[in-house]
Amino acid sequence: MLRPLTDGAMQYELITGFHAVEERLRRIARSADTGTAQSELLYTAGAGPRVKKIAAAAARARIPCKETTRAELDALVSRLEPACRDHRGLVLRCAALQTAETQLDAYLSALSRPGTEKQCVIVLDSITDPHNTGAILRSCDQFGVSLALLPERRGAQAGSAAVSRASAGADSWVPFCRTANLVRAVQQLKDAGFWVYGADADGEPLPNVEFTPRSVIVMGSEGNGIAPLLRRQCDCIVSIPTCGRLDSLNVSVAAGILLYACTSAHARR
Repeated sequence: MLRPLTDGAMQYELITGFHAVEERLRRIARSADTGTAQSELLYTAGAGPRVKKIAAAAARARIPCKETTRAELDALVSRLEPACRDHRGLVLRCAALQTAETQLDAYLSALSRPGTEKQCVIVLDSITDPHNTGAILRSCDQFGVSLALLPERRGAQAGSAAVSRASAGADSWVPFCRTANLVRAVQQLKDAGFWVYGADADGEPLPNVEFTPRSVIVMGSEGNGIAPLLRRQCDCIVSIPTCGRLDSLNVSVAAGILLYACTSAHARR
């Protein structure tokens, strides 16, 4: 039988989805504690080429593999969120917190180092759909975002199984931190020389906006947009011109467009 989710004092998490498992394996392979066989274990049920490829990657990272049955994998993932139960014959059990989570104070302290003049931070204000959060983190990875800032209690959480799967494992690489007070955190960023851009349909059209070397992009929740107190912290409200019949872009699509515009502006400087 498969091991439970706890083993003595050790707490584990389960990762499903080929992309999410691959990225987590890459993250573990680069970490200082690689090779702790009692912490990580890859369960496989099937001999498809993708499963074999991932099992080989696990072996190179000195992570043991255990062949089992799909029925046992079904039982193992039964406590996960519904979107994460489609294991496709592959489940990675690993020590919790194998993500790129950091602390805001540590990030701010590092800004005094040479080469940190250009920074792009994204703030996710109560985005509740893990697919949206995951898609945004994937865009963060692609566009080299410096930090993703999320609330501690409201919204889908980076590092969760659902977000990790939706992000294709990007939460293993994109630095992110959680805060109990987004307004205060954004003020700290402003004190560090950041200019804050809030995304809203009634803002300045994106082609007219110039992003500063240190930029914060604030994305509001799917239903209510940016909270009023947080909106007051914004130095500029930005809109994306569209010509469609729907009232607005999906928040993850809008975030990707704004991140591309911001990081492209930084690259041109």
